[in-house]
Amino acid sequence: MDITIVGAGPIGCYAGYLLAQYGHTVSIYDKKKEIGLPIQCTGILTSDFDQFNISLDSCLVNTVTTIEAFSPNNLKIGIQQKDYIVCRKRFDSFLADKAALAGAKLFFNHSFVRREENYLVINDGINNTQKRIQSDIIIAADGPLSPVAKAYGLFHPSRKYYYGIQAVVEGNFENNVTKTYFGKDRCPGFFAWVVPESSTRARIGLYTTKNPKQHFDTFMFDNGFTAQEIQAGTIPIFNHHQKLKKGNCYVIGDASGYVKATTGGGIVPGMKQVQILVDCINNNKDFEKEILPLKKRMKLHLHISKAMNKFSDKDWNKLFRYVNQPKITKVFEQYSRDNPVPLVMKALLKEPRFLYFGKYLY
Repeated sequence: MDITIVGAGPIGCYAGYLLAQYGHTVSIYDKKKEIGLPIQCTGILTSDFDQFNISLDSCLVNTVTTIEAFSPNNLKIGIQQKDYIVCRKRFDSFLADKAALAGAKLFFNHSFVRREENYLVINDGINNTQKRIQSDIIIAADGPLSPVAKAYGLFHPSRKYYYGIQAVVEGNFENNVTKTYFGKDRCPGFFAWVVPESSTRARIGLYTTKNPKQHFDTFMFDNGFTAQEIQAGTIPIFNHHQKLKKGNCYVIGDASGYVKATTGGGIVPGMKQVQILVDCINNNKDFEKEILPLKKRMKLHLHISKAMNKFSDKDWNKLFRYVNQPKITKVFEQYSRDNPVPLVMKALLKEPRFLYFGKYLY
């Protein structure tokens, strides 16, 4: 089949790589002149990324083994978990190269303009011309504001976003420890982070739904950080009403909102989404049906996030006291953040007082 993908980020390129491997004719278009820039992501991959059997050697910056979380009253919890810290520019380029080597054709400085019936109109920024493209399948992987999804009626009107700011900072850091900070004053609705690239350099940032710069500036000032460079981004909040297919168009990755509402991470669920989509294309399966198990997982992330957004600082402190028990931290160390189902169920079995927070689910 002839397949057009709009968006050459990691999800679009991974889709192009798999589809080209199966013999499809794949073209990938991206409005950027240079892949991976500007950087709009912290670049953390959980160990669940191992399921894709993709080497990170060319783009790995650091591997952390511990996550430390701090409550509003500074109670600290340490969880042993492995995370990969990648350079997003190199990571994106790596997946684009894999797609090209598999046979996909990549076109940069080519932006989607509009849909004309069964055609896509693409602006060729190199030659300053427009192309009319017709394909068997269109895949929208063009980010959280996805013009392609809008053109095909696949952009749910109630979609909401987190807005974030991140700085690269020089200093003294524990190079194997990521630190996260919770609380209404620090970062309402989400958390702030310190992610080390090394013992002398880290990525400092936060996401929230309101006033991100105000909270970011306060966090930087309170910790004595000075930014070497600033990055910013938008993350869609998962919406379970979002449709993923209409006619011959599919929507994936940030364009579909398949991002973990608890952490803002979208690469692992997006790549899992791609694997399901490729299987559906190759075997004529119903994508909306096959995606249901992943959709349920994303929905649980959303419910947890909505509950935590209602927490007072008193609630956060209480949650941290319950988690700060060996029997609970052991549960957190057994499961990655990508799959909250067994994590929630086993934690509840070992500590029934977590049911106190169930009132915020409604």
